[in-house]
Amino acid sequence: MSILETRDLSYVYGQGTPFEKCAVDKVNIKIEQGEFVGIIGHTGSGKSTLVQMLNGLIKPVSGQVLLEGRDIWENPKDIRSVRFKVGMVFQYPEYQLFEETVYKDISFGPSNMGLSEEEIDARVRNAAKFVDLKDELLYKSPFDLSGGEKRRAAIAGVIAMDPDVLILDEPTAGLDPMGREVLLSQLVQYHKQRKNTVLLVSHSMEDIAKIADRVLVMNSSKAEMFDTTKNVFSKGEELEKIGLKVPQITKIMSALRAKGYPVSDGILTVEQAFTEILTILNKEGKIW
Repeated sequence: MSILETRDLSYVYGQGTPFEKCAVDKVNIKIEQGEFVGIIGHTGSGKSTLVQMLNGLIKPVSGQVLLEGRDIWENPKDIRSVRFKVGMVFQYPEYQLFEETVYKDISFGPSNMGLSEEEIDARVRNAAKFVDLKDELLYKSPFDLSGGEKRRAAIAGVIAMDPDVLILDEPTAGLDPMGREVLLSQLVQYHKQRKNTVLLVSHSMEDIAKIADRVLVMNSSKAEMFDTTKNVFSKGEELEKIGLKVPQITKIMSALRAKGYPVSDGILTVEQAFTEILTILNKEGKIW
């Protein structure tokens, strides 16, 4: 059984007004337990609205979101429990920090789950460790942290609830290249250790290509594609028609293949390209 499924999921902003706009239009997808799914699409394609419906922050105007086979809106009074199972990290999550200390901020979610003090403490420290926040930072005001530390503290607050599904909406937005790399590597490590389901919304094709198992492409409120990362990025022309680009290294390798070089299709990362070129040079006896 899929951990998350949508059936004809739709949402309309300003319904019944002159400003009516369909943000998500009859989306049908299935997400399996343990997958790392990338979600891409141009601005206004419906990505953020879709993921906010997946954890019950927005109620669909029609269709269903199924969590482990059950409609999350089956009992509206119980929607809060859904948000413990499907955790959401918003874009610029550091703006969500509000407590006196980092420890209190990270513990806010677990404290609302009715856990014991010992379990809350364990979750706070484990979550801080996942995002590489040192113990001494836990007792500082979150507003005394650097930008990257604030970002990690806010993400730790969601991880501390130990959700079965973790959704991140542009978590690396505004970070410098080094900060982005650090955060992405921490998310990959978290996914490997926790073995839960992760959904990552991003404008960076390179980031998605590097870490996602499958990619959902949103276009004009619809699910345009949902396939393996390799298959999605092999459709460069189709992606460019809807305003998206394949990773730069994929484009370079495709250009080499078009010129007759025997490189494989579907190269997604610099590391893969390096290995591929090295193998070809070895076969041709050009490396000693």
